[in-house]
Amino acid sequence: MYGPDATFLGVPPADLDDPASYASAKAVILGAPFDGGTSHRPGARFGPQAIRLTDYLPHDGSRPHLALGVDPLVELGVVDVGDVEMPSGETEASLDRLAAAVERVARSGALPVVLGGDHTVALPDVTGVARHVGWGKVSVIHFDAHADTGDTQSGSLYGHGTPMRRLIESGAARGDRFLQIGLRGYWPEPETLAWMAGQDMRSYEMTEVVERGLDACLSEAFARALDDCDAVFLSVDMDVVDPGLAPGTGTPEPGGLSSRQLLDAVRRIAMELPLAGVDVVEVSPPYDHAEVTAYLANRVVLEVLSGVAWRLRGTGSFGRREPGAPLLEGRQASQR
Repeated sequence: MYGPDATFLGVPPADLDDPASYASAKAVILGAPFDGGTSHRPGARFGPQAIRLTDYLPHDGSRPHLALGVDPLVELGVVDVGDVEMPSGETEASLDRLAAAVERVARSGALPVVLGGDHTVALPDVTGVARHVGWGKVSVIHFDAHADTGDTQSGSLYGHGTPMRRLIESGAARGDRFLQIGLRGYWPEPETLAWMAGQDMRSYEMTEVVERGLDACLSEAFARALDDCDAVFLSVDMDVVDPGLAPGTGTPEPGGLSSRQLLDAVRRIAMELPLAGVDVVEVSPPYDHAEVTAYLANRVVLEVLSGVAWRLRGTGSFGRREPGAPLLEGRQASQR
């Protein structure tokens, strides 16, 4: 919708209305250029194009991963169906369009990878996947500085501060299988925190991540995510990273994860868990500096796709690895 008609790092284009154009793809990129749900700094409508275009390497549709020994763009046959039409003044219609698009990709057997946009888009993203996998059968691992569980935002049910509550209220996702990592700061207020506790949500605030270590928190979250759920949706708000490292977001909150921590975490999630959908949101290029936030978001997408490609080498399809199957590490292991 905004800027040049380009695909993610030069992968082939596809047409959402032509299933044959992505029939062989194992992952499909969709743009969700919507920032009508922002509560502070706008600009995330330009996020999808920034994530697609920001790279110093040729846009040739190939990105061999040094550590894992996979080329995710090639091995997954990644295609890009472009942006879903999401005019900011038409919030509900925009969200409905996105949910339908994500559902169509999920039903094709491919992994939908949504480039946001503000975090309002998580509501249709998870909903679209749940329509395919099963209502309440998709757990959510949510990286964010904020819980996004508000009841309303400026009197509206829809905004980037409310999508997780809407998902739980609708039944698309279960509160007791909602894992949030990186929360910090001064919101939400006690009333909303009480509602979250009542839903049995699990939030790993930054104080706990620092005290216990990110890996320990992830391992605990994984066990809960796979309990009585068939798949996992990964939602990454770029403000989970410290704004000194990722300033181009709408609601920056100091004291977050490092870039390295986030990249390692999402790679591990993609390698170990049965992902059914992904979104990377809240890149606001007007507030970025030297494109560092867009670069990081681009690499988050690539780390996820690389982990998925590595996992598929071991399973042949999306889903859990066989019990006891080793998680190989490093280039040598991946080439055995």
